[in-house]
Amino acid sequence: MTAVATVLTDGWVVTKRNLIKIKRIPDLLIFSTIQPIMFVVLFAFVFGGSIVIPGVNYREYLMAGIFTQTVAFGSGITAIGLADDLQKGIIDRFRSLPMSRAAVLLGRTTSDLLNNVFVLLIMVVCGLAVGWRIHTGPAEASVGFLVLLLFGYAISWVAAVIGLSVSSVEVAQSAGLIWIFPLTFVSTAFVAADTLPSWLQPVAEWNPISTVALTMRDSWGNAPAGLARGDSFPAHHPLLLSLVWIGAILVVFMPLAISRYRRAASR
Repeated sequence: MTAVATVLTDGWVVTKRNLIKIKRIPDLLIFSTIQPIMFVVLFAFVFGGSIVIPGVNYREYLMAGIFTQTVAFGSGITAIGLADDLQKGIIDRFRSLPMSRAAVLLGRTTSDLLNNVFVLLIMVVCGLAVGWRIHTGPAEASVGFLVLLLFGYAISWVAAVIGLSVSSVEVAQSAGLIWIFPLTFVSTAFVAADTLPSWLQPVAEWNPISTVALTMRDSWGNAPAGLARGDSFPAHHPLLLSLVWIGAILVVFMPLAISRYRRAASR
């Protein structure tokens, strides 16, 4: 087998192992699904009445932000899973086997990507229940979901670095999520950029959460028009900027995660 085939084969074996683990601990999947549903209900029925974005139905505007937040928060599973395997010595067991060094990380991130697919299916049903609709064709709509899943996969590599850098599962649980909160809320996931202070608007517009959310809104026909959209580069080229962000995150954090894995497993 070639080196690439070996990595993919070993990675798939680890992926199946992680999926079986989720099956045996369904609580993890249940609570990772309940959280975004709660956000949908809160913003749609509690906060949504006081948020007005010209040119768009707020519940439709909201769902792209909730989808993006969901896959970003889902990366915490990656950090916790790797920290748990490291603490229990399972990483050392993997190292003793004739398998690719990248397989553990590839399997972890791939299984979490598949977990995101399942959670998103639940979120689609929840969104339809609160009034969200897709107003474009299947091809355009698929672009939004594809970019979303790619973004979630990229973020999971950031979480992998965190999970391999901390000393315990408890620390990974906090460190894996604490940086997501400002990234999510200092964005246009839930509000338009022009409602933010002027000095904060460029930060929110160039935020990867914002560009991914706006890409989905464009793909689904849920995007705002006029002043609520803005006239900046990210506001009019969200797909391009989202792909740039995804590529940059993968280029930086994939080798960094592999490096951390080698050092963490050898200590």
